[in-house]
Amino acid sequence: MTATHDWTNRAVQSRSRRAATRTMLLAGVLALLPAQAPSAELQPATLKAWNAYVEATERRIALELKSTKGFLALDFQPEAGAERQAVRSGVIPVKRMESFDKAGARIPVPDGAIHHWRGCVFIPGANLEEVISRVTNPTAADTRQEDVVKSSVLEQGPDWLRIYLKLQRTKFITVVYNTEHTVRVQRYGKTRASSTSVATRIAELERPNSNREREKPEGQDHGFLWRLNSYWRYEQAPGGVLVECESISLSRAVPSLLDAVIRPLIESTARESMERTLVSMRGRLAHASAHRP
Repeated sequence: MTATHDWTNRAVQSRSRRAATRTMLLAGVLALLPAQAPSAELQPATLKAWNAYVEATERRIALELKSTKGFLALDFQPEAGAERQAVRSGVIPVKRMESFDKAGARIPVPDGAIHHWRGCVFIPGANLEEVISRVTNPTAADTRQEDVVKSSVLEQGPDWLRIYLKLQRTKFITVVYNTEHTVRVQRYGKTRASSTSVATRIAELERPNSNREREKPEGQDHGFLWRLNSYWRYEQAPGGVLVECESISLSRAVPSLLDAVIRPLIESTARESMERTLVSMRGRLAHASAHRP
């Protein structure tokens, strides 16, 4: 298992270097397009489409969680068996997803773009109770990763909490946000649980990490991150715990003239961010399990 983990970490680092190179190239492309507005405003029609997409996503998730045919989202995919086996062997598959309305049609997002990804990781040696404990009582180490600059618990109760995260995202440029998230946990017997994290506040910062730092008005910023929801599932398995994350976020639309160039970069950034999150979780929880008295 250690060799597999080392290989995965090297692959993540290699992809991160390639992503940094692509971002630098993209910055050069954008520099040649001064007519492109540097900021964007969240429109009511865009927000309406986001709400419809969230409703469709949560409707599907609710049906899956009640199903007797599986529990993880991957269980309802055509290659479910092979994907489960790959995860158990140490692979972290990350897949792009899409939700549809009740008629099975795509949900258009005027003046915006929704990014929907799913990833799964196996944490060897862990048990479900300690994983849920770390979710509901997070330490600074539990939220520490490349995208999180600061974190704190604002409020908490039985199986729920509200947390603050200072997020740093790098796509075309580096942007920093003050965010707040409400996390709720639900259990399904002794071997399964799920949690939902909804960003209740996202404010992009001007001049971050300086004495002149201030928040931009909501919805009047670069438009790289307007909304963010994460849906997690946890399942006890022989030898450890399977952890799956499904993330959806809303951003400004990609300019049509640059779609062929920018969209692959956005997708690779989102994929690598999901993978980093799951690799980081596996490292923390597997380490804690190895040092359990």
